[in-house]
Amino acid sequence: MINNNTKKYIFSRGIDDYFTGVHKAYKFTSLFFKEVIKKPFHIREVINQCFEIGIRALPLITLTGFIVGIVFTKQSRPSLEDFGATSWLPSLIGIAIVRALGPLVTALICAGKVGSSIGAELGSMKVTEQIDAMEVSAINPFKYLVVTRVLATSITIPILALYCSCVGLFGSYINVHTEETSSIISFYQDAFSTISFLDIFTGVVKSIAYGLTIGLVGCYKGYNATQGTRGVGKAANQAVVLSMFLIFIEEVIIVQVSNWIRYF
Repeated sequence: MINNNTKKYIFSRGIDDYFTGVHKAYKFTSLFFKEVIKKPFHIREVINQCFEIGIRALPLITLTGFIVGIVFTKQSRPSLEDFGATSWLPSLIGIAIVRALGPLVTALICAGKVGSSIGAELGSMKVTEQIDAMEVSAINPFKYLVVTRVLATSITIPILALYCSCVGLFGSYINVHTEETSSIISFYQDAFSTISFLDIFTGVVKSIAYGLTIGLVGCYKGYNATQGTRGVGKAANQAVVLSMFLIFIEEVIIVQVSNWIRYF
């Protein structure tokens, strides 16, 4: 049976571990922003990581974006038909996908696909002492492994988010065309008629923030993995869970800020 002293010790130990983790994450993030502006820049490795991330996530993003466009259109149509406003459907879909669904769906897919891969890859290198070997051979492992991957996610995810939005709009057009036989030109004209520069800018900013978060969390969990192969799986799992949690928080904050700007 656990007595009160043991409960107090467990509670205080949990608080200490939490704030220690926050401090380590802060130092890790600060080190990234310091190293990202220092030479060498490893441009070739950044390009290679962008290619790997894009190829790894592209098929799933294509399928998911297309399905999201079709399903959201089918779900929205009955509500608009009740008010006789089915002509507003392209505008509604355009706003929903460009403002929210495109960047968010892309970020969640990449958090599960790319974030876990980064966490597992760096975790594997950590527990097999490959990172220590890089330090011995006069290579900055943080610069080569972490900075390049975070830059790659920050660059690639906004591109994938724009691609996902285009695919989602095309899926929506397929559904609208089967119901109303409308032309693709008129559909896209109606869809983009209500989308402002602020909507596109907000979507790009959100995607960059999501990419930075996925890269930093995945690299942090993998770079600090322990406990052998068990720690590798734990790092990959924690990278996905924490990335998704932070993405939803960022979504709320950025949407609130963009609404304030829009009202002003």
